[in-house]
Amino acid sequence: MTTLHTIQFRLAPEDNERLQNLCGWQSEHLGQVELRLGVEINHRGFLFAITGLAERIHKAEEVVRELFRLTAAETLMPEKVHLVLHQFGHDQAQALADEALIKTRRKTIKTRNKNQADYIQSIQRHDVNFGIGPAGTGKTYLAVACAVEALENEKVRRIILTRPAVEAGEKLGFLPGDLTQKVDPYLRPLFDALFEMMGFETVERLMEKNVIEVAPLAFMRGRTLNESFIILDEAQNTSTEQMKMFLTRIGFGSTAVITGDITQCDLPRSQKSGLRHVIEVLDGVEGIGFTFYQTQDVVRHRLVQKIVHAYDRYDRKQAQDKERAQQKKSADLNATPPVSSSCRGV
Repeated sequence: MTTLHTIQFRLAPEDNERLQNLCGWQSEHLGQVELRLGVEINHRGFLFAITGLAERIHKAEEVVRELFRLTAAETLMPEKVHLVLHQFGHDQAQALADEALIKTRRKTIKTRNKNQADYIQSIQRHDVNFGIGPAGTGKTYLAVACAVEALENEKVRRIILTRPAVEAGEKLGFLPGDLTQKVDPYLRPLFDALFEMMGFETVERLMEKNVIEVAPLAFMRGRTLNESFIILDEAQNTSTEQMKMFLTRIGFGSTAVITGDITQCDLPRSQKSGLRHVIEVLDGVEGIGFTFYQTQDVVRHRLVQKIVHAYDRYDRKQAQDKERAQQKKSADLNATPPVSSSCRGV
């Protein structure tokens, strides 16, 4: 028989605005914790009572206390509650082992799981790094953070951002504006991260000085990139030729980070993804780092993780159905008796 336990604790300081911030609209934040950890949370003012399995109620108390601590400096949103729950998904020793820091002038970025920590450490150790996995795992954001840190510490002289503009077929001439404005829609996630870490005015000034450069992948041919931090985003949309071309642009004192999700390729079905191909080609090559993210590493809205899981299940089922159909077809062909082609004359 499962035994339920109840613990009580009081939050301090007793600030009603912080308590309202903690609970959320119609207690949606507390409800999120209840649903995720399988507990029941009740409170009368600042006195809280949590009921559930022994190992879960203590985890829930840690989460509630951490959320209340955060209310001193920010307004909680469901996304932030999700991140805190994700962070407390490991035991404390594991969480410390999974943590890495990136320090820029405007903020310090802390990794939220082991794969993110491994990714940062790989970037620090290798000149060429691949971050591969589903959307929402922080691949692009952390790559930009590392680039900003390297530039501010004068480890590189430039940041170069590139991405294959597959949707426009790499033919951007029909779009209005200069080259940067033409490519801007495709590099918006990178710009958003840069603005957050450096500020809009600083980014604009560095772009004017060509310290931060943006270019579609097709414009990289023939160049040698020295003392640069180069980010190739959405690499699953590169052709095998483009990937080889990009990797051979890297010069002395440079770091390259290639990010992508091989399950979200926009190339024609007949064309092989350069990212998928390079995993096979560079397997075992010394000096190159690979980090493979899983669906449990998603740190966006909690539904994103469920959506990625659902697509994975669907893809596996489709592959299994296809394999069974092929096996049935092969078995039917083997079971059909051969038709005699002999003919006797009259």
